[in-house]
Amino acid sequence: MTTAAPQEFTAAVVENFGHEVTVKDIDLPKPGVHQALVKVITSGICHTDLHALEGDWPVKPEPPFVPGHEGVGEVVELGPGEHDVKVGDIVGNAWLWSACGTCEYCITGRETQCNKAEYGGYTQNGSFGQYMLVDTRYAARIPDGVDPLEAAPILCAGVTVYKALKVSDTRPGQFMVISGVGGLGHIAVQYAVAMGLRVIAVDIADEKLELARKHGAEFTVNARNEDPGEAVQKYTDGGAHGVLVTAVHEAAFGQALDMARRAGTIVFNGLPPGEFPASVFNIVFKGLTIRGSLVGTRQDLAEALDFFARGLIKPTVSECSLDEVNEVLDRMRNGKIDGRVAIRY
Repeated sequence: MTTAAPQEFTAAVVENFGHEVTVKDIDLPKPGVHQALVKVITSGICHTDLHALEGDWPVKPEPPFVPGHEGVGEVVELGPGEHDVKVGDIVGNAWLWSACGTCEYCITGRETQCNKAEYGGYTQNGSFGQYMLVDTRYAARIPDGVDPLEAAPILCAGVTVYKALKVSDTRPGQFMVISGVGGLGHIAVQYAVAMGLRVIAVDIADEKLELARKHGAEFTVNARNEDPGEAVQKYTDGGAHGVLVTAVHEAAFGQALDMARRAGTIVFNGLPPGEFPASVFNIVFKGLTIRGSLVGTRQDLAEALDFFARGLIKPTVSECSLDEVNEVLDRMRNGKIDGRVAIRY
């Protein structure tokens, strides 16, 4: 039986852009039309949360706000309007918190490009707290019987790389490079393997490359020790058909051009604060396609969760408490996290 929610709850709040969140009590929100109040069980910590805290993207959130867009929890109260969830259901928030539903992007299956989209933990308070609001039209439906701690990373890291692999147009049996084996990359390796792709993992840390091999990468390259373009070209006899860059270091984006096969497709997920060092000659001469891919639609998320529920994807997740969030963000800032860390409430 669900108990009544308190008047206040504890959350990690970005009060000003900087290096630390403030863990404090804030007022419990009341769900509005199409909204539900959710008691959070767990929330993944994403690199986007670090960007939100530091305010280093061109489009910035407005402090104060609560980060987090990989939250899983139980619906405890429904606001006005029609809902297809009920009190007691387990749902999740996501980066795509809501969209207008009527623009050209929404009605053509590209709702992540909606000009009126709201983003979880960025323009709307997120899941770094004991409670959160979700729009029930956009909230993820968490499959029965799964571990919430493992499900949390699927809500951003999972759907983001799953959609990127889809738009890479890389077919089963072809080579796919995953550049960066962090929170997104280690899951990307698994989705790519599940899709029948031949996976090459690139990183600068041996332990992350070992994680990639554990998840099915057939070839790995330490870009600190050797040129990834030369290594991939040699191993594949001409380059990879697809390259997915999840890394946040600017060098990885230039390296992607060297690793790609002629007429290959490069997809960017990582968002470094700097610029992309592109060789126009290489792009034209090799006939490359370069795409940006922003998370995924509700349908992409449902598909990504289905892969996970069927046991094809198993995120590497460690847990922390809400009081340890600043420590985790600092480790993330210094590239010291294998897989994902999730807050358990």
